[in-house]
Formats: sequence, structure tokens, C-alpha cells
Amino acid sequence: MKKLSSNQIRQAYLSFFAQRGHTIVPSSSLIPGNDPTLLFANSGMVQFKDTFLGLEQRPYSRATTAQKCLRVSGKHNDLEEVGPSPRHHTFFEMLGNFSFGDYFKADAIPMAWELLTKVFEIPVERMWFTVFQGNERVPADEDAVALWIKAGADPSRVLRFGEKDNFWVMADTGPCGPCSEITVYLGDDLSKMSAAGVNSDDPDYVEIWNNVFMQFERSTMQPLPRPSVDTGMGLERIAMVLQGVRATYQTDVFVDLIDRIKALRGSDDKDYRAQYAPYHAVADHSRAVAFLIADGVLPGNTGRSYVLRRILRRAVYQGRTVGFDKPFFTGVVDRVFDLMGDAYPELLARRDFILETVDAEEQQFLRTLSGGLVKLGAVIDQVKTQGSNVIPGAEAFKLKDTDGFPLDLTEKIAADNGMTVDAAGFDVAMNEQRSRSRAVAQFKKGGDTEVWAELALAPTTFVGYQHAVADGQIIALVSADDVKHEATAGTEVQVVLDTTPFYAESGGQVGDTGWIVTPHGRMQVTDTQRPVPGVTVHFGTVVEGTIARGAVASAQIDQVRRSHVVRNHTATHLLQRALRDVVGEHAAQAGSLVAPERLRFDFTHNRAVTPEQLRDVERRINAWVRDDQPVEWQEMPYQEALDRGAVALFGEKYGDRVRLVHAASHTIPGADAYTSRDSRELCGGVHVQRTGEIGLFRIVAESSVAGGVRRIEAVTGFGAEQWVDQQITLLREAASHLGVPVPQVAERVEGVLADLKQRQRDIDALKSQATGVQVEDLVRAAVQRDGVTYVVTRVDGLEVAQMRELGDKIRDMVPNGVIVLAGASEERAQILVMMTKTVTQHHAGNLVRELAPIVGGSGGGRPDMAQAGGRDIANIDAALQKARALLSI
Repeated sequence: MKKLSSNQIRQAYLSFFAQRGHTIVPSSSLIPGNDPTLLFANSGMVQFKDTFLGLEQRPYSRATTAQKCLRVSGKHNDLEEVGPSPRHHTFFEMLGNFSFGDYFKADAIPMAWELLTKVFEIPVERMWFTVFQGNERVPADEDAVALWIKAGADPSRVLRFGEKDNFWVMADTGPCGPCSEITVYLGDDLSKMSAAGVNSDDPDYVEIWNNVFMQFERSTMQPLPRPSVDTGMGLERIAMVLQGVRATYQTDVFVDLIDRIKALRGSDDKDYRAQYAPYHAVADHSRAVAFLIADGVLPGNTGRSYVLRRILRRAVYQGRTVGFDKPFFTGVVDRVFDLMGDAYPELLARRDFILETVDAEEQQFLRTLSGGLVKLGAVIDQVKTQGSNVIPGAEAFKLKDTDGFPLDLTEKIAADNGMTVDAAGFDVAMNEQRSRSRAVAQFKKGGDTEVWAELALAPTTFVGYQHAVADGQIIALVSADDVKHEATAGTEVQVVLDTTPFYAESGGQVGDTGWIVTPHGRMQVTDTQRPVPGVTVHFGTVVEGTIARGAVASAQIDQVRRSHVVRNHTATHLLQRALRDVVGEHAAQAGSLVAPERLRFDFTHNRAVTPEQLRDVERRINAWVRDDQPVEWQEMPYQEALDRGAVALFGEKYGDRVRLVHAASHTIPGADAYTSRDSRELCGGVHVQRTGEIGLFRIVAESSVAGGVRRIEAVTGFGAEQWVDQQITLLREAASHLGVPVPQVAERVEGVLADLKQRQRDIDALKSQATGVQVEDLVRAAVQRDGVTYVVTRVDGLEVAQMRELGDKIRDMVPNGVIVLAGASEERAQILVMMTKTVTQHHAGNLVRELAPIVGGSGGGRPDMAQAGGRDIANIDAALQKARALLSI
């Protein structure tokens, strides 16, 4: 066999098929843009799904790819196997060659044979080939048998298997067909090789390549007019074969990552061999995390974001099991760029942002991990005390909800303690919370979607780019969930025209409002939506006469409102370009709202944008506005738009032809001179014709909306003028109250704040003196028993920090003591328990957990310090009495 590195294998595969007429297609994002049933791309054919279904035409009929894949959920849930298993991964690369109605088996099998035997030089005697044996609906794939034998395979090495192993289906309908897999024997002794090892769990055999022959329609099993080919070869598995190792974690990429982990930990090969599973998990997860963030996923609590958080936190915990007690994972992820950045340049383009995101999430998790482990430890102790070894699902869900512990992490820790988790109970608790959330969620208007779907109307012709008024025919009218022929004054209706200038809400831009006027009636349009693809629905109320299906109508948008919207939409594009210039290219759009009165732009960034950066962004955009540059839009092929530098949204599905909105670059002269880059975005919204129409741009707020996502809110035009007037008015009022001219307001405020700080220091000093006297009184009144000083007393009016300070001072005065303080502050009960290090017979955290429910709260903590809060201040004395009883004093 030819020994090749992973990079060499990838290049050799792509080059081989490129030389045979295949177009090398870059890997699609891990986020499928055309399949809502998938969280992540999990095979090479995902980006070609619509092509295989005949819904999309490509400019080529042969393709080859190295596709980024992730399998952590759904049918391919590999997460729990990652680490202990020698061949399971979350992230992996799938090499593939595809024929879209071009070649079929007669070409696919000889090419596969040539690649394996001539390029990779895998010995023929080590290979096995499987084919479909047939069933009552589909005959055996004797064509594939004959072609493998013709290529050079020994007939005894061509094995027949059933539908489970050798028949591929996409869904209940659509293309399907037999597949042929190639398996390689890895054992040292060829005399022990047998057919029984193929498609078994025997580690001496590894399946490296699957060739799928799409030749039937699933619903009828009739032959397809243009059969196709879809193949998939796992890069990690073929690397294992060619590099002569028995586990994918022994291949070059993973060896480098594991070496990085060992270097960061200061461990050696002996330590690695003794506990290899955590090393493997961390190495695997470092790749998954890097690629997910590169493709726009950020840690969070839902959907893909939660999967990323699970993987990252699992890696951090696995690191903890091999001795890491400080942040380390960023150092492992950093090695991924060196190993895979050349093949996947998106990694290098977002390197700094990825590392910042990983570091922030790891730091956050470590802050909660210690507290969560204490809580989980208490649950484990309690369950064991009850004679059980099953952690209740409700407790596991509480850890997820409050401490960010994914279920699989709780299960891992439970397993380390010889216990299990009631997963069914966890699901019940989670579903109960979802039901509560749904009950309070606001209803989002999307129209009577089912009604419109059943009508199956032709797509609406949109003329709103060129016209504000247009004639169209009313082709459908719905009111009160029912299709109507007509509607009279006062009726709320949803109307579809065959042609409209009204823009339906999309891409963050709100829908148009206005009027629909017919010869016999008038409708006020309050919103425009697209509840089903292609169909524009006008929402509103008939205000005069009657409107009827079939009538010719004049559709008139509110042009003043539209002018405000287009200013804000174009300003949003300029904002994204300016942000990328100022804070970095990682600042990708994560959401937006374009309304008439304001704009909102969410973007990926790990820290607050500084005031200086915000001023720079504003300055750049307003210079762009003053330059009055043209804003142009043009339809073109998707790839051409990308080649021109267009910005596309992560995970968004685009067709073959797209609309590119372009605002030309501009220059700011002077000492701080610079030339901006053009703004080029794929966008279907409406825009100004020149940047000067925006008038004025002002940022009114910058904030955080989620981990790694920031939000900027801004106003333009007349809205910006109003905002500036409001700020000036407020400044003048402040100057009047302070009794100084406007230019001296900042100086005067600084003086007032300095005075307040000094007064607060004086107050704190007086409180500290009083606390010292109080401490002496409390210690004198303490109970002494068995050499331990017990201070159990009520202290009202103290904030949490002040109570902690009081407890620290008491603890400093008693060498061997237990302190329990409780009191009311601002209508809330507070409990603090402290122990000196010499006290081992009591546990502060356990004691607090007993006391907290008495005051209607919860809490916990370490053996030497814990605290709790609650709303029931009437039971503070009862809690103290319970403490005395538990302490036997």
C-alpha cells in the first residue's frame, strides 16, 4: 500500500476524479441550506440532494468533493461512542464522486477499482466487495457482480447482502437503489481472513467506500430515466488503511492533536495508554468545534448551538478527567488550523474569532462546572443514601437548566460513580418546560398557512423593485380561516394578487403596508407576508365597499413608509461592511430587523464593540452617505456572485441565480484617510438608489444578545435627526440641573461622582467600625460545645456582601467554629453558613440545603461556605431554630 498523509489522500482522490471529467466542488457548510430535516451535513450528497431529486440544475454532470460532515444526533448519533471507540467521530471528512444522470455502474466500478489498486495500491487480496442480493421487489445486482469480476476481483470476494446492508433509500419517495461497499482486511495473517468478517464488528475489517447506484423511484420501484451515482469514502478510514494502523486515532491528524494534548498536560505515552478515551474525545471534539464555529454556529441553548455547546463542554470535562484543572481546550483547537487550514481556508479566515469563542465558552463552563459538580455530588450522595443508583430525571434536568450540564455529561459523571440517570424522567421534565414556554409564547402571524398551501396558487409576480403602484387581479381571498368570494367593509382579510408591488417580509425586512383599491371597494393593507413559498399575501381590513375575487385592483404601497425602510436596509449593508473593516471579517450577520423607524443588526463578535470602534463605524458610514455612491443590483449565477466577493448568510439556501446588491467603495480624505471596500451582499430586499438618500446614520445602542453575538441598533434619515435632537435636549437639561454650560457637563458629572464615591467610602468605614463591635458581641454570646464555637444568630438589614464580610470576621476570631447567620434584607431572606477548616463533622453546603426550603428558597455551596436566599422572611427564626437542632446545640 502507498503510505500517504491525510492531505495527500484528499488531494489524490480529488485529482483522480478531476482528471476523469469531474468538477471539484468545494465542501458545503456543515449547516445544510436545503434540508430542514438535518441539523448538520452528515454525508457528501447533502449539498446535491436537490440535484438528485431533479429540483436543481448544476452546470456540470460529474462532481467530486471532500465534504465536511458531523454526526452527533438523529440516526447517526455517534457522540457517546467518541473516545472509547477506535473509529467513531463527530466531525469527519467524506470523499465522494457523483454522477447526475451521466455515468453509471459500468464507469463507477472500474474507476473505483483503479483508484484503490493503482493509486492507493491496496493489495487486491485484502479487499472484499458487497452487492445487493435482491428481494421480492428488486432483482439482485448482478451487473455490479459482473463489473467487479471484470475489473479484477476474485468471484469469491464478491459477497451478496440484503436490503439492510446494500440498498440505499433517501426517503419514502424519490431515488433509491442498490449499493456496493468495499471492505479491507487489516489483519496480519491473511490465512485467517474470511467472508464472515465482512459487515461484522470484527476490528480486523473496515468498510472504506460505499458506491450507491440510484436507479429506482422509491414509491413505485420503477427504473429512473437517468440513473445516478453517489459515493462516499471516509477520509479518516482510508487514512487508517494506507498508514497501516488499526484505529483512526492513530492516523497523522489525530496523532498531532493527541501530541498537543499531551504537551499541554505534561503527560507521557504511558499516561495516554492508561486512559486513552478522554484524549481521543478531546482530539475529536477540537475539530468539530473549530469547524462548527467557522461555519457560523455559536454556543447556545437551542438547536445547533446547543449541540456545539455539548461537544465543547464534553471536551472540557474529558480534559478534567485526565488532570486539566485550568483552561486548555483553546490550545488544542489552535492546532486544528495548522493541520487543516490549507484544505479549508474558512478556518484560517476566522481563526482569531474561533479561538476567542472557544476560550470564552470554556471559561464560562469552568465557572459553572465546580458549582454544578457540587450540586450533582449532593444529588448522588442523597440518592445513595436512599439506597438507589438512579439519579432522578428531574434533578438531571435541573442541572441542565440552571448549570448548563448537558444530559450526556451528567450521565458520564453518574457512570463514573457507578450510577445511571433516569433519561425518561429527564425528557418528561424538559417537555413540561417546553409546554410552559409554548403557553406563554406570543403568537406569530404567518397567515392561514394550511389554507394557502391547499390552494396551491401560482407564484406572485413581484414588481416592487421598479414600481410603487401596480395593477393586478385578486386571485384568492381568505377570511376567518376560510376561502371567500368577497369581503365587505369591516372584514379582516388576506388577499393574493397575481401581480403586486408589495414586498413580503423576508431577510429581516418588514412587509409593506398600503392600499388595495378596486372599482367597488378599498382595503387597507397592514402587513405583507409569504406563508407559503412564492405566494405574497396581503393582510388587512376592507375599509370601504366590497372587494371580490377576480376583480382588477390597484395595489399602492405606502411610499413614505417604504422610503424609511429602504434607507434602513441599505444602511444595514453599509453597517456590515463597516463592522468587518473595523472589528474584523469574523463579524458575520447573525440576524437583522429592517423596519421604518429603526434597524437592528446582530453579528458574531466575542466582546463589546468599544466606543471608539462605534464612532469609527459611524464615521465611515456617514462618509459613505456624503459621497452619494450608487447602489446597484443585478441578477447573476450564484457562483459568479461569490467570485465577485458577495457576502452570503451562513446556512442560507440560495438558488442557481441570485440578486447581488452592490454599494461602491468610498474614500475619506485627511489625516485619517482610508478607502472602504465595496459592499456586496446577496439580498432580495429593496434599497435606495444612492447612498446619499440615507441622509444621516446614528448608532443608538450596542449590546449582547447571546454568547458571541452582539447587537447594534441604529436610525437613519429623519429618525436620526430626531434622535440627535433628543440627545441635545437631554444634554441641555442636564447642564441646567448641574448649573453649568453644556461644554462643562462631563467635568461636572465627574466631580459629583467623585464626591459620591468619597461619601460612600466614609459610610463603609463607619459600617466596618460598627461591624467590629457587633462581631465581638456575637462571639461573646456564642455557644461552646466539644471545643467548637457555634455562632447561630439573626442579623437583619445586611446585603449579601455585608453578611459575608461579617461572617469572615467572625471566622477570623474563632479558631474552631461554625457560623450560621440569617436575616431579612429588602423583603428577602438571606442565609449564610461558614465553617473553619478545622471543622470536619459538619458540611456547610448540606446544612444550607436543609435550611433553604424553610425560607422558600434554594442554595448550596462548599463544605466550608454556603449561602441561600428565599422570599419567606417570616420563617427566618424557624430556619435558625432548625440549624440549632441539626447542630445539636
